[in-house]
Amino acid sequence: MKTHHNGVIALWAALGLSAFILLPWHTIPDGILSLQGWGELVGGHDSSSGLAQSLLHGRPWLLAAAVALLLAGAAATRGPTRAQGRLLFGAGALGILVLLAQGFAIGSPVSADAAAQNGGLAALLAGPGASQPGFGWGAAVVLLALVVLAAFGLARLGAFRGDLFVGACVLVSAGLLLLFVVYPVLRTLSGAFVEGDGRFGLSAAMARLASPRIWGLGCLHSDLQCGVAWNTLFLGVVIGAGTTVLGTLLALIDDRTDSRIRGALRILAPLPIVTPPFVVGLGLILLFGRAGLVNQGLEWAFGVTPSRWFYGAFGVALAQMFAFTPIAYMIMRGVVQGIGPSLEEASQTLGASRWDTFRKVTLPLLKPGLANAFLVGFIESIADFGNPIVVGGQFSVLSTEVFFAIVGAQFDQGRAATLAWLLTLFALAAFALQRGLLGRKNYVTLSGKGDAGIPMRLPDGVRRVALAVTVPWLLFTAVVYVFAFSGGFVKTWGRDYTPTLAHFRSAFGMAWEGGLQLTGIGWPSLTTTLELAAIAAPLTAALGLAIAWLLTRVQFRGRNLFEFSALLAFAIPGTVLGVSYILAFNVPPFELTGTSLVIVLCFLFRNLPVGVRAGVAAFKQLDPSLEEASVMLRAGTARTLRTVVLPLLKPALAASLIYGFVRSVTTVSAVIFLVTAETELATTFIIGRVGQGDYGVALAYSTVLIVAMGLVTAAIQWTVGGRKLGRRSAAGAAR
Repeated sequence: MKTHHNGVIALWAALGLSAFILLPWHTIPDGILSLQGWGELVGGHDSSSGLAQSLLHGRPWLLAAAVALLLAGAAATRGPTRAQGRLLFGAGALGILVLLAQGFAIGSPVSADAAAQNGGLAALLAGPGASQPGFGWGAAVVLLALVVLAAFGLARLGAFRGDLFVGACVLVSAGLLLLFVVYPVLRTLSGAFVEGDGRFGLSAAMARLASPRIWGLGCLHSDLQCGVAWNTLFLGVVIGAGTTVLGTLLALIDDRTDSRIRGALRILAPLPIVTPPFVVGLGLILLFGRAGLVNQGLEWAFGVTPSRWFYGAFGVALAQMFAFTPIAYMIMRGVVQGIGPSLEEASQTLGASRWDTFRKVTLPLLKPGLANAFLVGFIESIADFGNPIVVGGQFSVLSTEVFFAIVGAQFDQGRAATLAWLLTLFALAAFALQRGLLGRKNYVTLSGKGDAGIPMRLPDGVRRVALAVTVPWLLFTAVVYVFAFSGGFVKTWGRDYTPTLAHFRSAFGMAWEGGLQLTGIGWPSLTTTLELAAIAAPLTAALGLAIAWLLTRVQFRGRNLFEFSALLAFAIPGTVLGVSYILAFNVPPFELTGTSLVIVLCFLFRNLPVGVRAGVAAFKQLDPSLEEASVMLRAGTARTLRTVVLPLLKPALAASLIYGFVRSVTTVSAVIFLVTAETELATTFIIGRVGQGDYGVALAYSTVLIVAMGLVTAAIQWTVGGRKLGRRSAAGAAR
């Protein structure tokens, strides 16, 4: 997009005005498609457009949006000067502030009597009070247009190198993060500073933080447990390091050897990520639980009395290693593939051995991926809820403490908020440590020069160690899944092992009665889940890569805060995020609860950090001169990203798409408070069947779900394709 081009400014101003005139300003319970005709856009009290609301229904303050858009349209007739920038930014910022002020005032409990006494703005905005609906599609599009126009104004004033596209990307991304991450989280976390009488203060938060339940060290000198904060930190560090090492070894075996296990690796390594959360835990319990195969074998062979030794820190750590190693593998696979073979060939040409080259060239170039994989593993571990609640036993962590503070017998939102603050601070500390380790070093390995070299084969010692670790892990994974899914094919696990498909027929039965009829009880939740995940996944990938590009290629004020905001959704338990969405989006102006849209948004921003970290790691390997050369050849920023950068980001794009889809399908804690009878999801259906003791149907449903996600994952990989770097294959190098 050329900085002197004004047509795009006029286009966004026209888009905002069209939405103000033609789209319903407020939310419509049955959706915009339920409108019967144009008459409802004018005569309907709550279904009319912004223009009709202003002129016919007593809400003249909405005209401020139209005035702001008209001023922006007028600015498009001027030359690209600072005066144009000031007019654009002023109009956009003023329109945003007025709309948000009146929008939040709608939800405030201002009575008519109080409004009459106070007069002024209170009297003006009291209107129908809290009964007025929140923002609809008309308000949403107008706000988006105003944000974009304000960004154009900043670009004209010299920000973002004067690039309108970059300015719009920064402000739109920042606005989305503020609205759907920072705002709901802060609304919940603010509860930590609420005193017993409802006033804000620090004493209550300090008292909660000083609890021995959080910071106790009894495990060092007695049989008592350590505090949940120490448990969480210890587990996070162990899982972050363990998943990073294991994921890296898997990626090296996959890309740098001709081992015959690579086919099995590509199937088994990502398998836990496409599994509903409780399935792996159930498989581990069937193996190591009190009545599991291992305990029964020990009792039969050595007379050892079965116990609950598996439940606790070891069980949680093992379950989390299964759950989060695939993320590290997907991140590291793209980073390993991105290392330029010419660097390794140059090292060997100068006389270095394969071991010295691996240690001094390959490993240092993996640092961005290693740091990102550790950060994601650490944050995933401290925020994980499903595994500790299933196999944690008496081993408590912050996420489970938050859950019981919210849904336990003693509802204590203040304590839950205080514990959530700790999780956020732990994540911030990990983020700062990662930035400190990477610093400002350069890790570019892909440039505009041709690189047809052969990736170096792993040194024999490294290959043997990698195989010694990964082969048992893959075998163990296969055993766990055999046990986990056997229950779907027998009548009653533990009592009657007669093979049957009755559980599958119950969940996904079909009949032909004048046409195909889906008679199984699992079909509604399955179709709803797949539809919402299919919407959320591409949005997650697009926004994640866009934010990664901004973080690695654009310098702007507040960049560090911007990056942490993108990671914030992983810094808190999913349960807290779900409660945050309930508190933030259950009232005007952003009234979304009970709709499919709020679930899609929760999917999107819950899974966004992995797309961001994978994108950042990939961008750090790309030489910026590739983009600079495209811009010098008169290509706009948007075209450069589409034709030059995106083809080189296919591993990161595939990782983000796959992760966004499968985690949307398998998530539980973040959406358990958001589902309704009309929007039941697969995981809540499974949990419901488990709660009723119907393990056969639950495991049969999980099997179908995994097969469906496997097919979608294969389709994504086939559609996205691989990154073509003009290299010979690693397999050829090994022959």
